Amino acid sequence: MERILQGFERAAGASAAVRFVDVMLRGAGQVMFMDNPLTGLFFLAAILWGAFAVGAPLIALAGLLALAVATATGMLGGFDRTSWRAGLFGYNALLTGLALGTFLAPGAMLFVFVVIAAAFSVFVTEAVGRFLRLHAVAGLTFGFVLTTWLFLLASHGFAGLPAGGLPSAALPGGAVVVASDPLAPGAFLAGVALSISQVFLKDSIIAALLFLAGLAVASLSAALLAIAGAVIAVAVAHLAGAESDLVTGGLLGFSPVLTAVALGSVFGKPTPRGLAIAGFATVVTVIAQAGLNAGLAPFGLPALTMPFVLVTWLFLLARPASEG
Repeated sequence: MERILQGFERAAGASAAVRFVDVMLRGAGQVMFMDNPLTGLFFLAAILWGAFAVGAPLIALAGLLALAVATATGMLGGFDRTSWRAGLFGYNALLTGLALGTFLAPGAMLFVFVVIAAAFSVFVTEAVGRFLRLHAVAGLTFGFVLTTWLFLLASHGFAGLPAGGLPSAALPGGAVVVASDPLAPGAFLAGVALSISQVFLKDSIIAALLFLAGLAVASLSAALLAIAGAVIAVAVAHLAGAESDLVTGGLLGFSPVLTAVALGSVFGKPTPRGLAIAGFATVVTVIAQAGLNAGLAPFGLPALTMPFVLVTWLFLLARPASEG
């Protein structure tokens, strides 16, 4: 594996086109903090599988287009070259493209929006990153959240771009428990798997396995933490009486998965105390996901990964100075 990566790095050093592909792959991997082109390849394969499996190839195309546009924008915009080569200007754009492709009606205007949003997300990522560096905190996926919210809200003002996939604006109501409660083992495992695939807005167990494989080739501990985060999320959401369809569909678990990986491995140490804090933060993220889902319901907006961003920021800002 290491030999393959070294060979690809040599090819990227000798060819600008290969380097561009390398940065795109790293950008895909950075969605889950992995600066690894092989991880990105697995992730893109999972995105393509998840999109084609439900007959929605345009969603995958929107994501890939956004990733390419952001990679080009980061290269031509005069931003930090090291950050660009690590794919740090691509991951927010990839998620933005997938989200716009999921929530907006297909058509030419969708892809115009995707191009503009992808380029804009690079500037958002850089601006947020510069501000948060003062506090030694990463921007995480806030660039994706802010950009996507802005463009989804803007779709209500353009007749040529209806927001066909957005939830209807409504006041939050009580949770509805359906037939999958109590949670059977098969439904529990499906909820765990889909919590991982929903990080990329994909409802596919096979895609989840590809995502886990991509994580494992770069960091086995990150893959295990993703599984642990998904298990915690499904268990907590179910025990708290969340709507069963949300639990089994992974819609309350994708932000907790990111929190578990971020605090348990990327920004924290896998010590007993570090893992305990990451586990607690994962539980809080489940609650934050439900809370933001309810809070944004009157606006007809999805919470996206904002629960992960909010909880992870707070835990990182609260960590002891000796661990900063």
